[in-house]
Amino acid sequence: MAVRDEILNAMKEAGKPMSAGEVEKATGIDRKEIDKAFKEMKADGSIVSPVRCKWEPAQ
Repeated sequence: MAVRDEILNAMKEAGKPMSAGEVEKATGIDRKEIDKAFKEMKADGSIVSPVRCKWEPAQ
């Protein structure tokens, strides 16, 4: 499974906006990989930030 897919799945399972640190704890993915994926996902609109420093899948 791709890092992006794992992140999105973790966010959907949590059912709430998550920070990169929370995603790291939930998935075990390295923080640098998460930050890189977040940057790409923000750019293409896959994730949105309803609260400062927290992200969730776009609707």
